[in-house]
Amino acid sequence: MVQFEQSNTLKRLPRQYFSYLAEKKNKIKAQYEDVIDLGIGNPDLPAPGFIIDELKAAASDPVNDQYGPARGFDYLKEAVAEYYQREYNVTLDPKTEVAILHGSKAGIVEISQCLLNPGDTVLLPNPSYPDYLSGIGLAGAKIKELPLLQENAFLPRYESIDKESAEAAKLLFLNYPNNPTAAVATANFFSETVHFAKQHGICVAHDFAYGTIGFDGERPLSFLQTPGAKETGIEFFTLSKSHNMAGWRMGFAVGNASVIEGINLLQDHTGCGYYGGIQRAAAKALTGDQSSVRELTAIYERRRDFFLDALSETGLELNKPKGSFYIWLKVPDGLTSEDFMEYLAHNARVLVAPGDGFGSLGEGYVRIGLSQSDETLKEAAKRIRELAPFTNINQNKEATKH
Repeated sequence: MVQFEQSNTLKRLPRQYFSYLAEKKNKIKAQYEDVIDLGIGNPDLPAPGFIIDELKAAASDPVNDQYGPARGFDYLKEAVAEYYQREYNVTLDPKTEVAILHGSKAGIVEISQCLLNPGDTVLLPNPSYPDYLSGIGLAGAKIKELPLLQENAFLPRYESIDKESAEAAKLLFLNYPNNPTAAVATANFFSETVHFAKQHGICVAHDFAYGTIGFDGERPLSFLQTPGAKETGIEFFTLSKSHNMAGWRMGFAVGNASVIEGINLLQDHTGCGYYGGIQRAAAKALTGDQSSVRELTAIYERRRDFFLDALSETGLELNKPKGSFYIWLKVPDGLTSEDFMEYLAHNARVLVAPGDGFGSLGEGYVRIGLSQSDETLKEAAKRIRELAPFTNINQNKEATKH
């Protein structure tokens, strides 16, 4: 068979971290029968019944068997605008400030294609969600990293960016509640972000995937709630986490009209609209009863609390998440993220995600997902707790790799 050479565009793509992680997990799962996977970010609960009922009804409507509008039905964009007005007191023009996405990941990759040329500079937090790298790689852009450090509450410090990089940058990625650190943004931080972006002419792309999941009575802030934010950038939202609709692949971008038009224009050429039944169900999700969203957040908060409580006497350094459904766990001294992942996999049969896969500053941490049942999470915590204290791993870590 002839082997055809891939394009330079494909060669610029980074290693796909989640594919790599899946391969490692499959090898471990092949060795043991009772592996618990906490390395995933896939919601374990079903979508609310009223949303499923709307999809069923829409599937019987023949209009949804036809091609729909390439940029999405007006009723869905109006539902998005209604949601942002009701939930965040943010006014959006559904015609010019809303783009419908095939999941928010699509928009996260597309915005780099819309705004960046080869050699342009993008500001990217380290650590961060790995798929930001995909769009940046396709665009051939250069990365200036923004360190997310525990001592700074995992928020970037704009004063640390050198003037040359700030002036060169065209795009800034942010993500709060944060994946993987589980940090949340403050109103003051978002105000600083708007000021910095305006000063240097940078577009802010805020990934709000976990926007409904905030703990201890604190609700995560939308970037667009900040005065001037809509002029300086956009926000990505997905129904995957808020309404347990991950497999439905429905998200949207909202904000700056020129950026929204760019995303819509790109999708005019790369897509052909979205199934109308899912759009109808998504509109129902946004305009209907939101009690299931609040109940889901309460479930994740409960899981966070009992999981951390179970590990409280292990000697591990525990960072209490303020949002998302992850725990960003510091590994024992002297170990790498990969070492600790391997140790837990082979000794507790619990899989976690090594932090270095999210960036070099993720080294020294592992990400634990709370998107498993209560019973499964309690069993996983019990297994980890029974390995404590974690003082002899260094001597034995080579054995964990065999």
